[in-house]
Amino acid sequence: MAELAAKSDPTEAMIASLTLPNATWAKPAREGALARLRQSGLPTRRDEYWKYTRPDTLTQVTAPEAEVLVTDEAPMFDGTDRLKIVFVDGVFDAEASDDLSLEGISIERLADAQSDLHWAKSLYGVLEERGQTPVSRPLAALNTAFATDGVLIHVKGKTSKPVNLIYRHETNTSDAILHNCVKLEPGAEMTLLENGPAAARFNKVLEVDVADTASFHHVRAQGRDHERRAVTHIFARLGAQSAFRSFTMTVNGQLTRNDCVIEITGDDALAHVAGACVGDGDFHHDDTVFITHDALNGESRQVFKKVLRNGATGVFQGKILVKAGAQKTDGYQISQSLLLDDDSQFLAKPELEIYADDVACSHGSTSGAIDEDAMFYLRSRGVSEGEATDLLTLAFLAEAVEEIAQEDLREDINARMGAWLQRHRS
Repeated sequence: MAELAAKSDPTEAMIASLTLPNATWAKPAREGALARLRQSGLPTRRDEYWKYTRPDTLTQVTAPEAEVLVTDEAPMFDGTDRLKIVFVDGVFDAEASDDLSLEGISIERLADAQSDLHWAKSLYGVLEERGQTPVSRPLAALNTAFATDGVLIHVKGKTSKPVNLIYRHETNTSDAILHNCVKLEPGAEMTLLENGPAAARFNKVLEVDVADTASFHHVRAQGRDHERRAVTHIFARLGAQSAFRSFTMTVNGQLTRNDCVIEITGDDALAHVAGACVGDGDFHHDDTVFITHDALNGESRQVFKKVLRNGATGVFQGKILVKAGAQKTDGYQISQSLLLDDDSQFLAKPELEIYADDVACSHGSTSGAIDEDAMFYLRSRGVSEGEATDLLTLAFLAEAVEEIAQEDLREDINARMGAWLQRHRS
């Protein structure tokens, strides 16, 4: 009680600084989220799943400043034919976006959805609320209550090209709260791309409902602005014989916290979540994943690789929960870090909680330095130390990148990480 009382003042200060959007169909979800936020309070380092990451700059009323990084680097996914949807400092930019029409799919701005019978009423805030148990996620509840924009995507068939959400940061003190919902009908398939820093401080929620036999592919690139602070949440529910694949690349950024909560509710479903990050200096990156198996013959993979140097910090908290009756579950989890100096650190908390007796679940976590034998081999063949380090680093990250199903997207991700490593050579 004393701890909740201590959280009350900053939580109420944050609530008072924001305005609850006036949307009739989403009003019950927003009010419910607001009640959850008040009940749990904003996170502090005393919370179990925040003990490795300081949430202070994510919970203070005024967004910290973040200088806008100017670069001549080509936009991410520029070589991919895609439908582009652009947000600038959290606000939809119609002129920079493509026409939202695409065969097999309907796309609408959250801010424009008005109908009391809107399909998103059965999804907006629903998976977020389910994801609050057994671990509270107050920043996700804050998002559901106060999100000002985002997209609502209803997929009824197989889309002809990916949808690309592009987030741009153009103001030093911008604060963005975006909420995206994706509903895939049975047999539908889509690829969602996301890239860009969005704002000086960014709070984003993505809810994905994958119906029976549907497939959802997600590739996200976080980076560019070195002072960015962001907290993101993915909440997904999987039906029978469905597939969910998500990969995140992170470079730069002062503080990044990515939460992923997946619930496998249908038999023979597959959920793969992967991430690769490279951090230098004042860089803190936290991946927190919770996958629940509640059906037969489910498969899940968590593959996370972090490359850290010059005092950078990486965090991984991953859990596989296998409920009673979820027999034949195959759960795999690996988190590894490559520490390029003695000043960086990797903090890991892998967990398994299993209530079924016919399962194959495993987890592992390691930290290490560049392999000296491999370095010697490359140097002895005329490869410079910097180039050799980059090659070995990309080889280390490869297992995570291979989780991307589309070859052109894998090549783009590898090229971006290689370019970043080259620019940051000691």
